[in-house]
Amino acid sequence: MSKQRRADTDPELSLRRLLHARGYRYRVNLKVPGMPRRTMDIGFPRIKLGVFVDGCFWHACPEHATWPANNAVWWAEKLRLNVARDRETNEALQGAGWEVLRIWEHEPPAAAADRVAEMVDCRRAGRE
Repeated sequence: MSKQRRADTDPELSLRRLLHARGYRYRVNLKVPGMPRRTMDIGFPRIKLGVFVDGCFWHACPEHATWPANNAVWWAEKLRLNVARDRETNEALQGAGWEVLRIWEHEPPAAAADRVAEMVDCRRAGRE
């Protein structure tokens, strides 16, 4: 587990490159307000939009999640706690007036960039 990348994963980099090429400027690994040790993968602080690029394994994707056979009970609990932490982070951000977008690593980068761009444009226009 220690060799797994926590930031700058290929899906994150692809999404960031596309957003930057479209002229969007953002913060990388922005701290979640009031929650130590939690960061947004991509943050737009002025419009309060947080983007998380979630790995299918680590965040128990409903389409692609896999469940290890070795040490199955430990892994099931670990992944359940990851999902609960994601939910808690979402609720805390939403309670502070932030919009949260969760992007799965299997989503095509162009489609993910479209989703982010649409949300950024809507929030900038005040249409939430």
